[in-house]
This record gives sequence, structure tokens and C-alpha cells, in this order.
Amino acid sequence: MTTLDFLRDVKVQQSRNGYRFSVDALLLASFSELPVVKSIADFGAGSGIIGLLLAMKCPGAKVMLVELQDSLARMAERNIALNRLEDRVEVIRMDLKTLSSHKGVRAFDLSPFDLVVSNPPFRSVKSGRINPDDEKAIARHEILLSLEDLVKGATSMLRHHGRLCIIHLPERLAEIIIVMRDNGIEVKRLRFVHSKVSADAKMLLIEAVKGGRPGMKIEKPLIIYNKDGSYTAEMQADYGSAHACNP
Repeated sequence: MTTLDFLRDVKVQQSRNGYRFSVDALLLASFSELPVVKSIADFGAGSGIIGLLLAMKCPGAKVMLVELQDSLARMAERNIALNRLEDRVEVIRMDLKTLSSHKGVRAFDLSPFDLVVSNPPFRSVKSGRINPDDEKAIARHEILLSLEDLVKGATSMLRHHGRLCIIHLPERLAEIIIVMRDNGIEVKRLRFVHSKVSADAKMLLIEAVKGGRPGMKIEKPLIIYNKDGSYTAEMQADYGSAHACNP
């Protein structure tokens, strides 16, 4: 069973009971910025929502969606067709740990990429209860993809000074900075995401630059909800409309 959902100007078919995208996808797509972008890769693309949002946001860019799970890769292919983006967006079913063997895969002709984005599994296998549903478990826990696997894969596919944008947990920030720096990519921009102004940060948006120099900008916090539970003005205005990218 599937549902048809709408996010901005993107239509997305997704499983009713399996893995479903959340507000994380919208936050990451909005946070990901480049003045000029020609090629984008979404690692662990799921149903394709982030890559599709970026394809709409950056109409001059080619987008590659990399997804390991068959069910989600097929869903992403249907969503590409649903949004009539077959000429610019393609799905590759591949384990990110095997990116070094990408030669011969036509979609990788787009590499090195200007931008890689990922909404990766947040928790290590030893952290918290693992969901019995395989799609949800693999999306939430590092069962098939660790943080280091993701960073190594992204670094190998980015051009020099290309950017990696991810959304992750604040408690893993120190680990993320270390892993990225060890792999030649420097964290340059951070934004903490809070459910409400009085709440601790629940998410963290990160932009890192391959070959970048040390030096980090911490942007003002992003607050999702007002006290009454409604979306804040920024969520309604800024995150409710796409930002343009130059081709």
C-alpha cells in the first residue's frame, strides 16, 4: 500500500507502512545551497524526495539518486516519472561502500559532483531499539552504512571544493567533525534545529567542503514550531518556497 504526498511542487509516492520521509528532507533540501551547481548526488535517497526537491530547486542540474534497498529504489524511479524528471534525475541501486568500483556505471559520468546530500542513518547499531521493519531499521540505524562509509564515499565523488550537506544528531557533532577532517573534508557551516525555542536542539544541519580550510560559521537556530504548535514564520515562508540555483 502506498500514499501520494505533496511537498512544495514535488509529488511523492511512498509506502504507507514502511519508511516515509519526514520534515528532515525539507530542512536538508532548503539548507543545501550552491551559487552554481551542475551535478548533485543524493546518497541513501530512499523514495527520492531530497533529490527531487533539489532537481526542482536547481533546474540546470543533473541529479543522481543512490539507494541500496530495492523497494525504495523502485519507488524513487516511480517518483522521477511522476514528476517528469527522467531527463535529469536517475536512480542507481548501489551500496555506497562500493563506490570505488563505480567505473562503467553511466550515471557516474556526472562525477565529480558539485554537491552531495544525505539524510543518513542517525544511530549506531548499539544505540536504541532497532525497528523490526527492514526499511525503517536500515534508514535509522547504521546497519548497512556507517558515518565513515558515507563520508568516504562522498569525498571520493566530490570535486575539489565540492560540498557535502547532511542532517544528523547534535550529540554526534564531535564525531562528525573528526571523521570528516580525517577524510579531507572540512565542516564550514552549521545550523541547529529546535522543535521549539525552549527545547534543546534535536537535529543538526551540516555543510562541509572538500579541501576546505578550517573555519566554521554557526548560523542562527532554526525553530520549527511556535508555542501553540503551529509552524514558525520561517518554516512557513522560507522553507515553504524553493530557492533558485544558477545553472
